[in-house]
Amino acid sequence: MNRIDILPNSLESIKSQCPAIELVKEQKDRPLWSVMIPTYNRTKYLERTLKSLLNQALAPEVMQIEVVDNCSTEVDMEAVVKDIGQGRISFYRQPYNVGLTANLTACIQRSRGYLVHILHDDDVVLPGFYQHLQEAFEKEPTIGAAFCRYANIDENDRPVYIPKLEQSTAGIIANWIERIALEPLIQPPALVVKRSVYENIGGFHPELRYTCDWEMCKRIAAHYSVWYEPQILAYYRIHSASATSDVIKSGANVADRRKAIEISHAYLPSPLADQLSHKAEELSAINTLGAARRALSRGDTATTIVQIKEALKCSSSPKIVAALTLVPILAGIERMKQYSYKRAY
Repeated sequence: MNRIDILPNSLESIKSQCPAIELVKEQKDRPLWSVMIPTYNRTKYLERTLKSLLNQALAPEVMQIEVVDNCSTEVDMEAVVKDIGQGRISFYRQPYNVGLTANLTACIQRSRGYLVHILHDDDVVLPGFYQHLQEAFEKEPTIGAAFCRYANIDENDRPVYIPKLEQSTAGIIANWIERIALEPLIQPPALVVKRSVYENIGGFHPELRYTCDWEMCKRIAAHYSVWYEPQILAYYRIHSASATSDVIKSGANVADRRKAIEISHAYLPSPLADQLSHKAEELSAINTLGAARRALSRGDTATTIVQIKEALKCSSSPKIVAALTLVPILAGIERMKQYSYKRAY
C-alpha cells in the first residue's frame, strides 16, 4: 500500500485545492478496515444502515466503525448510535455544522484503517461486501480502489434501478478513466478506497457539494487502477422527495456537475481531456433535459425552465438542441401515461 511520492503537476494543483489527508500517527496495530458513517439529523434509515454493517462486521482490531455526526440539531445521534451499536460503534460529533463535503473529508481524516469505506447513513451493505472487496485488494495489491455493482432502492428497500454491468467478471477495469469521466457510475456505498490513495490525492474538493464523490472517483481513476466486483453487494437509497427538491428547482445540482467537469479537466489524460470533457458536458445536458421533461409532466413549469437553462449552459450542441425540441412532446406522453395509470387504479 505504497504512496506515489512524485505527483504529476496536474494532481499537485488539484491536491493544493483540497484538504490534506495526513498519515495515521499511530502506525502500530492499525485496523485493516475503517467504515465511516457520515450523518446529519437522520434516524429513519440509520438503524437499517448500521445493522446491515454489524451483521458482517469484523473484529474491532480489524475494523474501525465510526459515525461522524455533522452537529445534528433535531435528535440525539449519539444516543441512537449507542443503542444500536452496543459499544461496537464509536461516535464523533462535529462542534458545528461544517457542511456535507467537509464532513465527508472528516470521515477520511478520522479513519485509521488501510481500507476506507464511507457508508452514508441511509445506504445498505449486503452480506459478503467486505469479504469480496477485501479479496480484491489481496488479489491485486496495485489497485487504488475497488467497487461493486449496486442497486438503487426506494424508501421501502425495494429495488428501483440496477445499473448495467461494467464487465462480467471481477477484475481491474481497462480504460476506466474514459468511462467514469463522462458521468457518475459509482454510488458511495459501493466504493472502497485505500487510505494511502487519499493521502496522496487529498480529500473531497471543497467547491463541490452534490458531485464531490464523482469528482473524487475521477481523480482516483486518473492515477490508479480500479477493481470491479460484478455482484450486487450494496444498496443506494433514492428518496422520492429528491425529484422536487430545492436543489433541482434551483438548478444547483447541474451547476455543481459543470464545476466537477471543469475541475477534472486538469488531470484527465491530456490527449483526451477536451474530448472527454465535452462529451461529459453533453451527457450532463441530456440528463438535465430529462429532469426538465419530468418537471413539465408534473406541471412544474418553473423547474422546467430552470433545468432547460442549465442544460444549455452545459452544452448547446446540435444534439442537445434537437433533444430540447422533444421535451414538451415526451412530457405530454409521460403525463398521459400517468393519467391512464391513475384511471386504471
